[in-house]
Amino acid sequence: MGEQHTVKFPQEVIDEYAALGVDLSALFSAGHLGSRMGVQIIEASAERVVGTMPVEGNTQPYGLLHGGASAVLAETIGSVGAMLHGGSSKIAVGVDLNCTHHRGVRSGLVTGVATPVHRGRSSATYEIVITDEADKRVCTARLTCMLKDAPTG
Repeated sequence: MGEQHTVKFPQEVIDEYAALGVDLSALFSAGHLGSRMGVQIIEASAERVVGTMPVEGNTQPYGLLHGGASAVLAETIGSVGAMLHGGSSKIAVGVDLNCTHHRGVRSGLVTGVATPVHRGRSSATYEIVITDEADKRVCTARLTCMLKDAPTG
């Protein structure tokens, strides 16, 4: 879980944040919770964010992937998409998360793909589809983030 990886960002995003002296890897990480759960962001743009998470260590008492773990993966990658849509002058704050769990998973890696449903000036909504290693849908989520002005100074 602690291995380092490089997220693929669009060049214009790299340039925008580099000009501000911002560490993109830290800014668009899953944070402490995501790190403990093994969330990895693989690809990131406002149009598509891909992340993975191991099932092991993220299960409920019956040995299945915990629904809350799916929610963490969904909110993480949806928020990254919203942050990228908002740009460096905005911060994304989750205001609604809806998850429908379709099937259980006992092992392996799950992959989430977030794509935009709505990208406005003050909010962004992403659909997140989480699948297992057999590409079977495990969870469908929808995240809406409010886009607030970033603090200055």
